[in-house]
Order: sequence, then structure tokens, then C-alpha cells
Amino acid sequence: MELPFGTADLMGWAILRPDAGGGLVELALSIVWFGIVAWLIGRALNQRGLLPCLEPVIAPAPDGADVAVIIPARDEEANIGRCLQSLIQQTYPTAQTRIVMIDDQSRDRTFAIAAALAQRCKRLTVLRSQRLPPHWTGKSHACWLGAQAAPASEWLCFLDADVWAEPALLASAIAHARSADLDLVSIVPRQELKSFAERLIMPCGFYLLAFCQDLRRVQSRDAADVTATGQCMLVRRVAYDAIGGHAAVRAAICEDLELALRIKRWRKRVQLVDGSRLVSTRMYRDWPELWIGLSKNLVDMLHGPQRTLLIAMAAVVLAWAAYLIPLADAAGCAAATPGGCLALWPGALASAAAVGLHVAGAGYFGIPLWYGLLFPLGYTGGALIALDSVRRRRLGRVRWKGRTYP
Repeated sequence: MELPFGTADLMGWAILRPDAGGGLVELALSIVWFGIVAWLIGRALNQRGLLPCLEPVIAPAPDGADVAVIIPARDEEANIGRCLQSLIQQTYPTAQTRIVMIDDQSRDRTFAIAAALAQRCKRLTVLRSQRLPPHWTGKSHACWLGAQAAPASEWLCFLDADVWAEPALLASAIAHARSADLDLVSIVPRQELKSFAERLIMPCGFYLLAFCQDLRRVQSRDAADVTATGQCMLVRRVAYDAIGGHAAVRAAICEDLELALRIKRWRKRVQLVDGSRLVSTRMYRDWPELWIGLSKNLVDMLHGPQRTLLIAMAAVVLAWAAYLIPLADAAGCAAATPGGCLALWPGALASAAAVGLHVAGAGYFGIPLWYGLLFPLGYTGGALIALDSVRRRRLGRVRWKGRTYP
């Protein structure tokens, strides 16, 4: 969200001083506000149009290649059963599918639940990782062990344990990768949001990414950077081995981005796709889990501490401006200041569009529409998480699921 230098500060000052300039400042501010909202909404809508949709394939190709689905899991007893059951029910040929779950030293019933399923399904292999080696993150180590357990597979599908799939997922993902000649397909799941924390923060986070990303550029094969999610990622085995697999990104907190970046720099065949018709997830269940999960990698997602702080500040100022600017314009109009009533028109229209966008977003995520009215609180909460993410990086520590990583 690259705004002109000083725009956020100017808007914040003018909102706090609605009488400044006898109404002329309100008029100028409302016009600027209208332009910013129009630009942001246009950018967000354009980003969505640039994300290819993964279409369900009714029947897999008869010459399908071998695929191994690898699920790293640590303390996932609430999710692992649904995840594995959805993979067992895939329409992809049974003889060419292998499911490997790596239990990353779980402290709950994750391993027991998966092992019980493995007794009834020969395609499912459940392994338990040993002590985490130095300089590795738990997820990268589990993914690496899973990949080594399926050496003959032409495709590797890395799936988070809090993800569940529709039966056509594997067939559809492999068909898309083949038709588009891709080495890595990163699949964005549909988000299931149930708690107040999820419904308040998560939609704002996705809007922020839509505002900040330039998908046209990063999806290009010639771009130097990449966008990806590791929740569901299909990788061609030859590409995975060529860049060293997860061993090459063993210490990375955002191992999915690092892996995608290395493959892109090797072959330039990486794509992020919308998989909402085929994959679903529930990432976090309460405030503590959401806070820790987002602060863990927000600095990486927003490309550095300084940019993270700037984006967080701009998001808070602009979010609250949606309510404060029309109020300031209305106050100026009531006081009959020059330009006060005129300022109310662009200010109110822009704010109505901003509110409407977030209400529509609530509808898209399947949550009560009134959550769309609370978006200033959502961006404020997200900004506090961003501050904590920067703080953790400054301290040189990231904590996740009982482990602390440097």
C-alpha cells in the first residue's frame, strides 16, 4: 500500500483538526480520500482477477503420475482426522497415490489418531520424527522426512494438517500443473472463520495483501520475487530435488516462500492459484493462536520490519478515516464553513465504498455482515500484531508450538 509521502500523517492531522482552514482542508482531504479509496478498491479487484482459479477435474488423466501427499503435523489432534480422511477419499488413482504423515513430536493425540487410520488404509504411512536437528524448523524437517519417504513420486503435495480437501483436489492440481507447464502450484484455500478473533482480523489481513501485492508482476516468470502459500503446495519432484528441497530452507520461518523463490529462480515456473472450490482450512481458533501464528511470519510476508511498520500505520489511519472523515465533513457542514457541505459528498461516497467493500468481504467469507462494519478494529488489531512481529524479530526469537527459533 504505497501512498504518497506524508499522506497518512496529513490525513491524521486534518481529522483531528476539522476546523482547520475553515472547511477548505476538509474539502481537499475528502477529495484525496476519494482518490485513495478508488485506487485501493480498483487495485484489490484487479488482484483478484489476476489469480487463476483451480477448476475441479471430474476424472483424472489415465496416464497419471505417482504423487505423494506429505502432511507435517505437530499438536494437530483437532484437525488431523479430517485432513487424512479427505486425502483417503481422493479420486486420483489409488495405485499412484501415497499419503505420508510426519508427526513432529506432538504432545497430544495426533500420532495415535493418524496411526489408527493407517491401520485401515494401506496408502497412508505415519512416521514419527526424532529430535529436531540444529538449525532446522520443525515444519521443514517434517516435510523433508516425508519427501525422503516417497523417493519414487513424480509429484509432491505438501499439505498443512489444518487443511482438508475435496475429492478432486489431486487430480485437478496435477492436471493444472501439466497444462500450464508448472514446477510448483501454490493453492490458496477457502478460509473457515468461526471465532470472533478470526472473523475480525483475518478478512482485513487478506484485504491488506490484496492492496499491497502486485500479482501481475510477481506471477510473471521474469519477476525476481514470488508469492506463495505453503498450506497446499504441489511441487514437481525434479524441481524439488534440484534446489535441495526443504534442506535448502531448513532455518526459514516462511519456508514456503523461500522454497517457491528458489524454484522460481531455477526454472521460473511457479504460480499461485485460487483453490477455494477444492481446499479449505481453519488456520487459527482463538486470540492467542491467531496472534502467535501471524506475528511469527508477518515481517516476512510484508517484506521487512520497516515496510511492515509503514503498512500497519497506513492501514490504521485509512481504516479509521472511513468513519472520521464523514464525521468531520458533517461537522463542517453543520457549522456552515466554506466548502464544508461540498466536502461531505466525496468523503461520504468514499467511506460508503470502503464500508461496502468490507461488508461484501464478510459475505464472501461466510460470516455475519456486521463484521464488515468493524474493519477499523480489525486493522488496529492487525497493526498491534505487526508491532509484535517486528519486536520478535528485533529480539531474534520466534516462538511457535512450544519451540523457539532464532
